[in-house]
Amino acid sequence: MPDQIAVRGLTAHAHHGVYAVEREQGQTFRVDAVLDVDTAPAAADDDLARTVNYAELAQQLHAVLTGEPVDLLETLAQRLADVCLANPLVDAVQITVHKPEADLGVPFDDVTVTINRTRG
Repeated sequence: MPDQIAVRGLTAHAHHGVYAVEREQGQTFRVDAVLDVDTAPAAADDDLARTVNYAELAQQLHAVLTGEPVDLLETLAQRLADVCLANPLVDAVQITVHKPEADLGVPFDDVTVTINRTRG
């Protein structure tokens, strides 16, 4: 089982979606990112430079979340995964994008898309 660093519940108002009203009005999106990282080197030296700085990661993910709108949650999830995998210390990532205010026409709690990506 790999070591993991997780940022969960990163929230932003953004304008992703297929429908014009979603692009115009926007809605709340949440992101969970779970990174597979070998944390032993950082722990041994107590050195932030040898692990993922989750404050910096959160800022990068938020920038993607609030950035250029896309139609699909799948596309947004991939862009978020790409940010995580750009860090050479990250071996794999699981991204979940939540769209709790989607218009499904029926009562629901949340809509999510979860992807798993590995380096390589």
